Amino acid sequence: MGEGRAGDRAAGQLRRADEDALNRKFGFSPVVDAGTRLLILGSLPGDASLGAGQYYGHPRNAFWRLIGGVIGRDLAALPYDQRLAALRAAGIGLWDVVASAERPGSLDAAIRRPEAADLRGLVASLPALRAVAFNGGTAARLGRAVLAGATGVQLIDLPSSSPAHARPFEEKAAAWRVLAGPLS
Repeated sequence: MGEGRAGDRAAGQLRRADEDALNRKFGFSPVVDAGTRLLILGSLPGDASLGAGQYYGHPRNAFWRLIGGVIGRDLAALPYDQRLAALRAAGIGLWDVVASAERPGSLDAAIRRPEAADLRGLVASLPALRAVAFNGGTAARLGRAVLAGATGVQLIDLPSSSPAHARPFEEKAAAWRVLAGPLS
């Protein structure tokens, strides 16, 4: 009888491992070039973004409106490839602090077993970089742990652009305006 319970336990652990593997999410490649002066780091793309194959692909995520307000362009109205081109032209790059993680759903609170992105390597490869901004608390906590003391660039914490972070748009926009400094 003891072997039966041990076998059931082992089978249960294998099922959980299979479920975790199915819930492992992988981030996108960085969007940067030699002219990147500001790098904005999120945590890990959510399901809507992963499904669309686009950074900040959830229709209610305010990222494109927020960063568009910083650079004075209506990015939300543009096709995705033109949004990225506008960011690069403005000296803005995108990436995430987590390369991959187990996460059912899209909430940062559900991230388990994160694998860190090579932030130090990327930051070191950007000669014009002046600042790294963290889009949300999870990105800030994880990103600062990697970058603190490792770089001479300014580190900026931002309120999350996610619709899960309930805060009026105007408050978020006011906080995001600080990003104009490293771009000037």
